[in-house]
Amino acid sequence: MQKERILSVLLLMLVFSAGFLAAQESSQSQYARRFQNGAQLYALSHWQEAAMEFRRSQELAQNINDWSQALYWVILSELAYSDYGSALRDMDELERQAPNTTYTRDMLYHRARVYYIQGFYEDALFLFNRYNAETTDTDRVAADRRAASFFWMGECLYTMVQYDEAEKFFSWVLARYPQSPKVEAAAYRIDLIKQKKIETELLALLQLSHEESLRTSEDYQRTIRTYEHTLNIYQRRIAELSNSQGSSQNIPAAQASVEVPSYTNPENNQADQRNGNNLIEKAIQLESHVHGILEGGAW
Repeated sequence: MQKERILSVLLLMLVFSAGFLAAQESSQSQYARRFQNGAQLYALSHWQEAAMEFRRSQELAQNINDWSQALYWVILSELAYSDYGSALRDMDELERQAPNTTYTRDMLYHRARVYYIQGFYEDALFLFNRYNAETTDTDRVAADRRAASFFWMGECLYTMVQYDEAEKFFSWVLARYPQSPKVEAAAYRIDLIKQKKIETELLALLQLSHEESLRTSEDYQRTIRTYEHTLNIYQRRIAELSNSQGSSQNIPAAQASVEVPSYTNPENNQADQRNGNNLIEKAIQLESHVHGILEGGAW
């Protein structure tokens, strides 16, 4: 009787184990099927549908490795259709649940790319540098990723208008990773930096020339105003002399016939006439000089 009970218990345990293994095998096969569907959709650029399939496979995962792999591809899909907020939240979850996996390390690169896109260039630089410090060129894929990381560090600095520092990173990509897909883009950026340096030098020269031109123009205007002021003074004095000479010549005839006793020094009259003639001559010369300046003559 005792043996029959023991056999019954063993039989039930075998049945239970078989059922458990069957259920486990079913979950694993579902995980594999969902993950494969997600991979196919991702390859076809149907990223939102791919993210849904990867998410289902994540929920079916039976171990941390499968779970991390599924979530990693969920994140890549979210990045592909620019859902950066969801991608960052899933990155945080991946780092909490699986901090020591290769997927978490690769997330340094992707998080840095998101920060660059969002305009947090200094944070992106820090993460790209950390990623490069934690990885090596173990194979072509790893080398291409590190080359891309150096390139994006240059892009951060380029956007921050630190052209000299940016040029160093682009040059490093050309020298260290000549087979990288980023080589052409890095060479293009170097050409742009050289062009911008030339433009900056030309703008500086133009600014100096413009400032010098303004100073020259101001001096020119001051000189014109000085000549015009002096000319006006001479013209007024000439007008005053002309009026005094004309009044002395237009005395009424009756008054002119009366002899008025007076004494006039002929030398004084000659001196006044000479001064008036000299004043008129200077005014004519000054007026001619001013007209020459206004017409573009040298001064």
